[in-house]
Amino acid sequence: MGATKFTEGVVPEMKRDYIHKLASKGTRIDGRHFDEIRPLKITKGFASRAEGSALVELGNTKVLVGVKVEIGTPFPDTPNSGILTTNAELVPLASPTFEPGPPGEEAIELARVVDRGIREGHAIDLEKLVIEEGEKVWIVFIDIHVLDYDGNLFDASGIGALAALTDAVVPASKHDLGDDFKLPIQHYPVPVTFAKIGNWIVADPNLDEESIASARLTVTTNENGYINAMQKGLNGTFTYDEVKKAINMSIDIGRKIRSIIMGDSDGKEN
Repeated sequence: MGATKFTEGVVPEMKRDYIHKLASKGTRIDGRHFDEIRPLKITKGFASRAEGSALVELGNTKVLVGVKVEIGTPFPDTPNSGILTTNAELVPLASPTFEPGPPGEEAIELARVVDRGIREGHAIDLEKLVIEEGEKVWIVFIDIHVLDYDGNLFDASGIGALAALTDAVVPASKHDLGDDFKLPIQHYPVPVTFAKIGNWIVADPNLDEESIASARLTVTTNENGYINAMQKGLNGTFTYDEVKKAINMSIDIGRKIRSIIMGDSDGKEN
């Protein structure tokens, strides 16, 4: 027991020093550049029973996102708009730190960040999901299932959500409402997350980098380079110049990710 505690205390500190040493030389523990994401693979249509789905593999982080589309009643203050709702589930098998039971703070934050990016990015034209104004609309459910956690769930889940939405079909014929049609996607917001390690900012942090980061920043931008949402995490801070740098990197990286989502429906690695 004593040896185990000793190992648990020393190894993280050794790894921290090693990651910092590599960063000072301009590289990372997995050999990437600071502005380089891990290999990305997207497989659309992975869950055949969903209206849309995507399996995302970002390095060793794996997330399955499913989209269901059902009929419901619009909110009283938005009678001419469909509804979007997002939920996240952290499966215990995905990580020793995930526990069974109702969604915890981590799952709630994950769902909130993904939802905000999709919603504020106006990814879906919700007005086109009205069946009968004030009475019936289509409700879009985004369900995020984390299968394997090796860092940066925000990007893997956000990418998966957008990919699943572009794959989704509204089941109109099932309800005798005409022909099925593709979900009306009008913008393509992509999140890119950065971790601050010492004085360095790195994109798409893996689990080791996340574990020693002092601050985290997720920037969601669309195809026009507009910022749709930002979310800061952890207790550290970013300077004004660091935030500007993260925004510029997010636009460039987001463009590459977007091309994979839109240009390669088979989800081949970039």
